Amino acid sequence: MTWKQCTVFVADDDKSVLESLALLLESAGYQSRGFGSAEELLASGSVQNACCLILDIKLPGMSGLQLLQVLAASHTPIPVVFITGHDCPGIEAQALGLGAVAYLRKPFDEQMLLDAIHPYCVN
Repeated sequence: MTWKQCTVFVADDDKSVLESLALLLESAGYQSRGFGSAEELLASGSVQNACCLILDIKLPGMSGLQLLQVLAASHTPIPVVFITGHDCPGIEAQALGLGAVAYLRKPFDEQMLLDAIHPYCVN
């Protein structure tokens, strides 16, 4: 399998998480763009160029779940991997029910994250 030019968009309000994920993704051969909020990601105007999204559930303003709902309503089918440090009962089922491809609790195994995005970032 060959890698395609793949940009993974990451939305997390913790700058250290954004930085560490950027390093992880780069080391695995992916390009990434980080955003501090769902609104910032949407305002970029380029969400449709992402091969997948890594979203924190709890973001300032619009939550990761709300962003997934907005994307679904606008018929923008992009695979979403949720990450969270604030797990609440029922949220995982809700996220997967909305179409998320994975739901990982922080701290998560880096290889699990890479395995979750890999199918969407290869030819």
